[in-house]
Amino acid sequence: VQLQASGGGLVQAGGSLRLSCAFSGRTFSTYAMGWFRQAPGREREFVAALSRSGQGTKYGDSVKGRFTVSRDNGKNTVALQMDSLMPEDTGVYYCAADPGLSDWVKERFKYWGQGTQVTVSS
Repeated sequence: VQLQASGGGLVQAGGSLRLSCAFSGRTFSTYAMGWFRQAPGREREFVAALSRSGQGTKYGDSVKGRFTVSRDNGKNTVALQMDSLMPEDTGVYYCAADPGLSDWVKERFKYWGQGTQVTVSS
């Protein structure tokens, strides 16, 4: 499995960014997906997760109501729409994938992509 995240950048507080993750190497629709982030000097933090079909979602407490995760099983991509961004959202964002036997939202992931940097200025 290969994962390629993109869409990061510099944005002012209150702005929006849309991250995308391209999946390849296996059948995308059989994998649950997730997004995590890591700020300098801090541990990796769960951001959002999505079941194989996309019907099941879960969000970290700090992003609920501001971020939306979605997937396009026809294009093998998962997206993270980030609105009302705050400086504390700054970090490297990673997408992750894990094979699923059922349509569950996962919390642990086997495959990880390289990150994309998101910087929110105050």
